[in-house]
Amino acid sequence: MYKIFFNLVFRRMDPEQAHHLAFRWIRLAARVPVLRTFAAAALAPRHKELRTEAFGLRMHGPFGLAAGFDKNAVAVDGMSMLGFDHVEIGTVTGEPQPGNPRKRLFRLVADRALINRMGFNNDGSLTVAARLATRRPVFRTVVGVNIGKTKVVPEAEAVGDYVKSAERLAPYADYLVVNVSSPNTPGLRNLQATEALRPLLTAVREAADRVVANRRVPLLVKIAPDLADEDVDAVADLAVELGLDGIIATNTTIAREGLGLRSDPALVKEAGGLSGAPLRARSLEVLRRLYARVGDRITLVGVGGIETAEDAWQRILAGATLVQGYSAFVYEGPFWSRAIHKGLAARLRTSPYATLADAVGADVRKPA
Repeated sequence: MYKIFFNLVFRRMDPEQAHHLAFRWIRLAARVPVLRTFAAAALAPRHKELRTEAFGLRMHGPFGLAAGFDKNAVAVDGMSMLGFDHVEIGTVTGEPQPGNPRKRLFRLVADRALINRMGFNNDGSLTVAARLATRRPVFRTVVGVNIGKTKVVPEAEAVGDYVKSAERLAPYADYLVVNVSSPNTPGLRNLQATEALRPLLTAVREAADRVVANRRVPLLVKIAPDLADEDVDAVADLAVELGLDGIIATNTTIAREGLGLRSDPALVKEAGGLSGAPLRARSLEVLRRLYARVGDRITLVGVGGIETAEDAWQRILAGATLVQGYSAFVYEGPFWSRAIHKGLAARLRTSPYATLADAVGADVRKPA
């Protein structure tokens, strides 16, 4: 039914307009107790065997909503109602910004992909922090906070901008993510170089520890799939050296490999980050490389091209403790998370592994 609705309504709308409409419905349903209860029962049944622990946080399962959908922390309960085990908000920047001019979001339906050049449009760290501070959770949901650089801040001043966001948001974050991998903020990906990344991550770690005295906020970094293999290794080694809690692999790609011949050539040429099914192979490759490098010393989060339970299961076998999705939600609709969980539980039951944790990295650990 959702796919019929998508083709009749959403597909005819501007993608960003459709996003805001769907988002409004989700937020509305989450505010009405009877709708919220009914939706959660139908869309978010829990599977005990999928309970997951990552960087000291307990979750109902491993499947979360990637950053980019709820940029301003306005629908955490709504997304939890739809079955996501954790919700990563943002990307949030030090200062509010409108993002890039529209149009800036494009559907490649034939390839089950999206291209976006949103440009970190968000309310800014001060407003989002205030919203999180006054939030009264309806569901027990782990909330990650993804932070990035304000566009007008020079690259040389990026550390201070990230620190500002960390100081404001860390008190309300179950975990914190430093995003240095979006292709839509000029110069941002330069911060993935280890000589720039080391002082940035060190400063954010110190800022979080300074403002949150009663607990240690887990700190992760999100990397691009376009990094060369040796740069992936360098980031992995740096994460171990600095004692990071996790790495998220991967963000969107500026490459256009893997797109089918049915996509509109004009859309394929649009600038921005490509997400969805065409990203699957490279994201999985980066994840496997990271796990081979860091093993169980750091928690890995797999994201990029995950559409099915089989995709999620392959990420777990490749080393991901957590998996995330976003683009397929546009095409699959509100029952997507339910299908992922049901499929994962079935795969675990028929696997040789007693728990989901036992399966993490199993394919990479196999002897050659």
